[in-house]
Amino acid sequence: MTRIADRMQHLVQSDIRRLTIECDKVGGINLGQGICDLPTHPLVKQGAIEAIESGKAIYTHARGLIGLRRKISQKLNQFNGLQYDPDTEMCVTVGSSGAFACSVLATLNPGDEVILVEPFYGYHLNTLIMAGITPRFARIDLNSMTLDRSSFDGLVNERTRGVIICTPSNPAGVVYSRDDLEWLAALAEKHDLLVYSDEIYEYITYDGLKHVSAATVPGMRERTMTLGGYSKTFSITGWRIGYLAAPADIMEKAAVASDLLYICAPHPLQLGVLKGLDAPASYYEDMRKDYETGREMICEALEAGGFRPYWPKGSYYVMADFSALGWNDDQEASRELLKRAKVAAIPGGAFFEPGSRRGSKLLRFCYAKELPILEEACKRLRALK
Repeated sequence: MTRIADRMQHLVQSDIRRLTIECDKVGGINLGQGICDLPTHPLVKQGAIEAIESGKAIYTHARGLIGLRRKISQKLNQFNGLQYDPDTEMCVTVGSSGAFACSVLATLNPGDEVILVEPFYGYHLNTLIMAGITPRFARIDLNSMTLDRSSFDGLVNERTRGVIICTPSNPAGVVYSRDDLEWLAALAEKHDLLVYSDEIYEYITYDGLKHVSAATVPGMRERTMTLGGYSKTFSITGWRIGYLAAPADIMEKAAVASDLLYICAPHPLQLGVLKGLDAPASYYEDMRKDYETGREMICEALEAGGFRPYWPKGSYYVMADFSALGWNDDQEASRELLKRAKVAAIPGGAFFEPGSRRGSKLLRFCYAKELPILEEACKRLRALK
């Protein structure tokens, strides 16, 4: 008799985690995992330090500190154009991944199906598998950076309960247009589907594009769960402060799931984020401009090194085709890149339907790095050709 649960049989450590370990072994530059090792905003650090020094060490409300929920509610109103009641429609979670896990547990049953848009964030897929949910796969067109609407053909059936999107997206950097979101809204309304919208990279958009929250589309608010967080915005990926905003009936049960899984997000770190939310608007614009500079640097370096990058429209990742470099598949490409350049990148297959070949000629690079480190990585990438 096996001692391993069925739900875990086909789950392994992600390529993202594995490549980080392999990169550390050779002292390489990690452009694989989205660690975001940039300086944390001083207000965020100050808020957490003050909280620790004043003994803020006990549990918070299961839904998070009410002051933080109110502040996030204000942010959602001002930046996203959304109104959520901080008492009944919001929960501070252990990262946006925690928000996703709780929303899945609150709304889906084992055997249900959901549509996952690829290339996808791997934790979304594996969370579904652990919950006994069957994923079906639609696609983004990397050439046009738009939703491939034809890929949805034949996916919806009597067991389909929802659609999962990420905008701006990890790993492809797609920023969903209002037109694509309205098309999704019509699909969701026609088939009574829920929408799980991961928007953690909302402040990072390029080329004059503006982030559009899925729940702002008419008819979507009552069927959408908005997932967000501050790991990327404040460079605190290890702090695990996220949030879920959703209709009150869903939130009631999602908050129970969050309590059972995590009790609450870390108290002093919630206070750090609360103080950080007083940062001026210029902080977000400066951050966006810095990432836009990073995008230019890495995409130009990839092109010089023989890759074909799909220039992202948002987030801080880029997917690149390595066909011209002669490597057989994404696993070999990732190994050879680490061996020859001491640069880690994630095999593209990690972001596509398991067993398919759609990511076999792609690598994903993360450019959320301090400038001198990114410059050195770009120098190594140029030297590949």
